Amino acid sequence: MPVSADSPVAPTVEIVRSTRRRRTVSAHRVGETIVVSVPARISRAEESRWVALLVARVLANERKDRPSDRELDDRASDLSRRYLGGRAVPTSVRWVDTMNVRWGSCTPADGTIRLSRRLLGMPGFVIDYVLLHELAHLLVPSHGPAFWRELAGFERLERAQGFLEGVDSVPKP
Repeated sequence: MPVSADSPVAPTVEIVRSTRRRRTVSAHRVGETIVVSVPARISRAEESRWVALLVARVLANERKDRPSDRELDDRASDLSRRYLGGRAVPTSVRWVDTMNVRWGSCTPADGTIRLSRRLLGMPGFVIDYVLLHELAHLLVPSHGPAFWRELAGFERLERAQGFLEGVDSVPKP
């Protein structure tokens, strides 16, 4: 089970002591593990202090990069107001883990919008585009000319589309 920034379970931590490393310490995530690199010469007590600090920092950064459903709902309201004149009002906006092919989906009949958690970690303008795309479906269910007119004001439309096309073109392992 993957460890997320919101998980109460402590992540797996790997400590790498390096004789080449003199002063700096660093930490990064590799899959489900947080790797902490420290100089070989520091004491175990100092190592423990650095590990606790850096693991906390990695997890805090991950939380910051993963907006909650509430923050996503607020973002949808802002995008609707800025680009759609406030006309798109979803009943719910939430992240989902089960969407592995599509980036987002909308059910105009009940006003729900779902975004794939695969978007997490992507640039904000890409998430905004997918969210705005689904908001526009609340107004125009098809992908006809009227739909694309709704999105025309989004300044980074083509860039976001290109970004997602690039991600989709990377072969899956």
